[in-house]
Amino acid sequence: MKSGTRALGVAESYRGRESTLAGAVVRASRVADGFSFASCTVGGLDATDAVVECYDRLDREDVRYVFVAGVAPAWFNVVDLYAVHDAVDRPVLSVSFERSEGLADAIEREFDGAAAADRLAVYDRQPDREPVAVNGERVFVRSVGCDEPREVVRAFTPAGGRPEPLRVARLAARAGDDYVRE
Repeated sequence: MKSGTRALGVAESYRGRESTLAGAVVRASRVADGFSFASCTVGGLDATDAVVECYDRLDREDVRYVFVAGVAPAWFNVVDLYAVHDAVDRPVLSVSFERSEGLADAIEREFDGAAAADRLAVYDRQPDREPVAVNGERVFVRSVGCDEPREVVRAFTPAGGRPEPLRVARLAARAGDDYVRE
């Protein structure tokens, strides 16, 4: 992959009722060259729209991939990766960092009735997680519209196990969350 290829990483930080989502445009060469912010409701169903908003606010045609940190930010506010892909017309990769049996049991435990059913409907539509070895670590990747998710994740992970767009986005989300809360 060329060093100038850009990806948008979207990660979140939350305290209280709102979650701060940060979008960080990062080149494969590790250069950050753009940021955007959005928010979603903790425990809501608006995270998909917030991810798309991070992309749209940038108005950057040069972004080739969208990385999302997990599929359930902000306390089970499930991201629909297919809807993000349709909205941004870019390959979308969700990366998580821990082995898991899935979120269905936790969603059913935390929500009742329609609230659980709505989240499960989105969650069950998502592609399966695939383990990816990167730099001696293992991450778990779901992808939509990406023919080579392993290679893309590795290309944007020059050190450690967290892709650089997600690492930078997480730092920005935390800083943005701290600023908004002060």
